[in-house]
Amino acid sequence: MRLYLWEHCSICFRVRIAAALKRLHLQETVLLEDDSETMINLVGKRVVPILVKDDGQPMLESMDMVAYIDGLGTPILVGPQRSELAAWATATADKSAPLTWPRYPLLGLPEFGTIAAHDHYVIRKRKRLGDFVELRAMTREYIDALIPNLETLDRLIESPTAVNGKLSLDDIRVLPLLRSAAVVKGLSFPKKVRDYFETMMSRIGYQPLPAV
Repeated sequence: MRLYLWEHCSICFRVRIAAALKRLHLQETVLLEDDSETMINLVGKRVVPILVKDDGQPMLESMDMVAYIDGLGTPILVGPQRSELAAWATATADKSAPLTWPRYPLLGLPEFGTIAAHDHYVIRKRKRLGDFVELRAMTREYIDALIPNLETLDRLIESPTAVNGKLSLDDIRVLPLLRSAAVVKGLSFPKKVRDYFETMMSRIGYQPLPAV
């Protein structure tokens, strides 16, 4: 199987987590941020992640990919799910964006490997959130707004090895958002959140992205 992705993409990381937990090898292709042609040729539109199965058929929708991967052999994402964590993930993604989006281009990631790809991302995201320099200047305010979400998660985590005590789709929702938030230098996770993040990242064999 081959996964087309961007390194910074939290939705893409969902699929990578599932494969790592299942000990399945994914061939990975990191696309340049402005490489719309490859995406359109594969699935008819500009989107990542794209999973091309061994039979050559492409898949869209990250959670469908997770379900497909988990269904190969004995499923492991069989633990309970909680509506509170689904709500947490939605709210936290919105609050994290002003912190994380302006930092991704500073990390030296392969999807920004050309000036054109870098500028394509900045222009596209600036239309959504505003000037990146101004957003980074407001880091402290955005951190303060995000901290209550992290404190809520700290109360919800049941184990460092699975947010609900047993691996579930909630782990697939939560861990990528923590990976993204960890790029923000000066943002500290509460203890249970930090233990969970470090334990899970070690378990799947991924290093955190750099913090800036």
